[in-house]
Amino acid sequence: MFKRDQLRYFVTVVEEQQITRASRRLHIAQPALSQSISRLEAQLGVQLLRRHARGVTPTAAGELFLDKAQALVAAEREASEAAAWLHRQLHGSIVIGTMGLPAWQVDPGLIEAFAFTHPAAELRPRELPFPSAPVGSWLAEVDVTISTVLSEDEETWVEPLRSEPAVALTARGHRLAARRQLTVSEVLDETFIDMAAGVDPVWAASWSLDDQRDGCRPAHTVASPATLQGMVATIAGGSAISIAPALQAQTIAASLPGIAVIPLRDGPSLPVSLVGRKDRLSPQVLALRTLAKDLADRRAARRAERDAIAREPAGRIASPGRHHRLVAHRPLSTHLD
Repeated sequence: MFKRDQLRYFVTVVEEQQITRASRRLHIAQPALSQSISRLEAQLGVQLLRRHARGVTPTAAGELFLDKAQALVAAEREASEAAAWLHRQLHGSIVIGTMGLPAWQVDPGLIEAFAFTHPAAELRPRELPFPSAPVGSWLAEVDVTISTVLSEDEETWVEPLRSEPAVALTARGHRLAARRQLTVSEVLDETFIDMAAGVDPVWAASWSLDDQRDGCRPAHTVASPATLQGMVATIAGGSAISIAPALQAQTIAASLPGIAVIPLRDGPSLPVSLVGRKDRLSPQVLALRTLAKDLADRRAARRAERDAIAREPAGRIASPGRHHRLVAHRPLSTHLD
């Protein structure tokens, strides 16, 4: 009988329509993948794939077998994910998805607060590719992640953390890098990163100001690897610019001297949220979500307090009572903004 890996290999080859691309995605050698598919065809006694110069396509028999293979692969994956989640729930751990930056750099306040209030719980990072839709499937191997705006998905929940001012990321040698600030109109016609096919279109749009072009993609784009490191390397090389939330942009620039961060004077605010799957609400995840809501409420109260003080007449000093209330309600972390 055929092995389970053979089914996964076959499904991946059909999805990629090419043995070479499928082997890269599966992280196995191309000859080994070809041999596995050939063995599967021999075991079944039918030809599943038609080979041609551009790649492969399923035969009529392959199309029929594909439906069953996909169902079996999906069932195995879901069972494995459920078992892993139950193990984490029993051991009090959370797998938090990251995209190039550790979670404590994306939202230090939340991670510090959780570590302080739940010292026995373990936060285990796992690197994720760029988001894809549906978001629930993208989050299959993690419990939560921290992200900018994503496509809506009824299988997920979203807990807003804060809004970040949008900034432009450019190479240090870019003609805009010396500017102290920019306007949206000055960057709309620049060359942006062309996100790979399959990347969540809502998430991708936030990195290139598509909402400022009535939802249209930039006129000039350049391809880039679908990782934060690849995107940053493309920007540092001067081939393209990108939009990013200010905190993440500053973290990137601090570690890479070749990157410049320029504020957008009239740029949009980019929401940053804790996101998770509704079927992964363990006690630890619920506690993290509650902390996220509390932290967001405190940040909003702090901003309202600052705004109120800023509107007071010059020279007027806030009352001691107000000052004491502000100190008493400061959250565990100093990372409020």
